[in-house]
Amino acid sequence: MAKRTVIIAGANGMVGKEILEGLLADDSVTEVHSLGRKLPSMAHPKLTAHVVDFASLPGLPQADEVYLALGTTIKVAGSQQAFRAVDHDANLAVARAAQAAGVKKLGLVSAMGADASSGVFYNRVKGELEEALEKLAFEGLVIARPSLLVGDRDALGQPVRRGEKLGLAFSKVFGFLIPANYRPVAAADVAKSLLSAVPQAQGKNILLSGALH
Repeated sequence: MAKRTVIIAGANGMVGKEILEGLLADDSVTEVHSLGRKLPSMAHPKLTAHVVDFASLPGLPQADEVYLALGTTIKVAGSQQAFRAVDHDANLAVARAAQAAGVKKLGLVSAMGADASSGVFYNRVKGELEEALEKLAFEGLVIARPSLLVGDRDALGQPVRRGEKLGLAFSKVFGFLIPANYRPVAAADVAKSLLSAVPQAQGKNILLSGALH
């Protein structure tokens, strides 16, 4: 594979951290530019960290791929408007800036249930972002739609999400009854799936949660 320069937004999150670690371990990746509101928790010779305001992004370095893993919850954000500013507006701003920097391929961490016409606010915002990214017409677009995520939020200094905790406990007992797309999925598996799919992506590709395991 040709040498690649990659941009990632959201490397301090549970999936984003796994994506970043995978990129840094990949010999075909020569440069990684991380965008965030604070510095990532790791340092590496290939990593250049940029502390940015997503509402007024500067020009980005030329790159081949971009990974969008920015996300929050309404509870943490404090309001629906603040949630949308992160999960929709910030991700879309990075995508537009990356496209202007020559990026051809994009990977997105979305969610099961993403649907721009959904009556559920969370799902609607996720779906609206997917539609906005599709309109940008990247050469390759990979959308991962994980169900409840499994990972160590404590290690990231993030509050444990009650739904994820309950979902994991339920699946350990009744997992055989849960359709594959709705079983909890490890953040590492979501990251690996995107890292495998994005470099070779052509057109729009959706990876449902069952395929991420």
